[in-house]
Amino acid sequence: MVAAIRALGEDPEHAEFIIGQLVNLLRGGEPFRMSKRTGEFVTFDELLDEVGKDAARYLLVRQGADTPLDFDIKKAVEQSQNNPVFYVQYAHARIASIGRHAEEQGIALAPVDEVELKELQHDSELALLRTISEFPEVVEVAAKLRAPHRIASYAEELAASFHAFYRDCRVVSDDASLTQARLHLSRAAQITLANALRLLGVSAPDSM
Repeated sequence: MVAAIRALGEDPEHAEFIIGQLVNLLRGGEPFRMSKRTGEFVTFDELLDEVGKDAARYLLVRQGADTPLDFDIKKAVEQSQNNPVFYVQYAHARIASIGRHAEEQGIALAPVDEVELKELQHDSELALLRTISEFPEVVEVAAKLRAPHRIASYAEELAASFHAFYRDCRVVSDDASLTQARLHLSRAAQITLANALRLLGVSAPDSM
C-alpha cells in the first residue's frame, strides 16, 4: 500500500491502514456456503442487489473493524425492529409522519424562542433530550478513534429513546403549549437521526 501511494505521487508518511476482519454471510442464521475451490461465491454487487445499499452500508459499519462480522441477509431485508437499519430509519420516518399529522391539524411549528420548552418534564422527554445532547461528543470520539460503528450504536440508542418517548407522550394534543414543545423535541430528534445516518452514508426516509 505504501508503494502504491508513492507510485501515485503522494506521501505515505501519514497514511492510515485499518485492517478489517472477515465477513461471514448468513441467511436466516445459517451460513451461506462459499468455496474458492468450486467457484461458489457471492459478489458485493449481488449482495447490494438483494439487500440494498442502505442495509449493506449500515450493517457493515455497525461493528468495529477489529471484530469478525456475521452479515445475515435475511435480517438485512426484514422490516422489523430486529433489523437495526430499518429500526433507525423507521424512527426518522415516524417523526416525519408526526409533522405531517400536525400540519393536517392546522398546527404550524412556532419559532423555538416562542416555545415553552420547560413543558418537557416527563422522564421519556428528558431521556430523549439527554440522548440528543450526546451526539457531538459521539461524533468527535468516533472520528478520533476511527470508529464509525459508534455512530451506528448511537443512532440505535437515539431511535430507541424516541420510540419510548412516542409510546409515553402524545405529541399532538389539545394542549397547544405542550404540543409545540413536543413537536420541537421530535424535530430535534429527527435532525439528529438524519445527521447520524448521513455520516454513515445511509438515507433518512420520510416515509416507509
